[in-house]
Amino acid sequence: MPVRAVIFDLDQTLLDRSASLLEFLRWQSEGMLRSDLENPADFVSRFLELDDNGRVWKDEVYRRLIEEFDIGRWRMEELLAVYESCFCGFCVSRTGVEQAIQELAANYRLGLISNGKTPFQERNFRALGYAEVFDSILVSEAVGLRKPDARIFRLGCSELEVAPDEAVYVGDNPIADIKGAREAGLRTIFVPVDSDTVCEEADATCNEMGALPDLISKL
Repeated sequence: MPVRAVIFDLDQTLLDRSASLLEFLRWQSEGMLRSDLENPADFVSRFLELDDNGRVWKDEVYRRLIEEFDIGRWRMEELLAVYESCFCGFCVSRTGVEQAIQELAANYRLGLISNGKTPFQERNFRALGYAEVFDSILVSEAVGLRKPDARIFRLGCSELEVAPDEAVYVGDNPIADIKGAREAGLRTIFVPVDSDTVCEEADATCNEMGALPDLISKL
């Protein structure tokens, strides 16, 4: 079947989460927390360690940081509220994504399927500047399903009015993205965060996002 739709993961696929989070943490540690921290760089490093690439929600991260850095003036809820409302202001795309989206939008229906909190993930996605060309946006908390559950991929296809074998899923996680989408019947493209990561299950691997439209046209 010809490809009619392309569905994307968000974090580390469209969104350069690592770069975005680092800039936010520098702003927070050197700005609002500057009088509470002897060394803001230590705060940033510890946050990244506790965050575990986004696997740990920030209430627990901030709770630990307040205790470890003795930040008595701030409550966890206050720091978390700043993260939830301000992180989107630091969101940037992976290199080559914007051009790829423009090319793909002219030929395919576009969708997003992201694990995470709502409306946090929706705000981050819209901050990237091209959400208006997407026909479907699904966030796990909002729909009660979470990748790699095949049902969330089938829901995305349903919203785009395509069969699973008419869709391609693009993501960086071999289990949540690639395995989950394949089990739902979609074709898959793996976009590694670093060149050392491989995913043999994927139909193709895209190391440069600018090359994505050409890869999809060959599936």
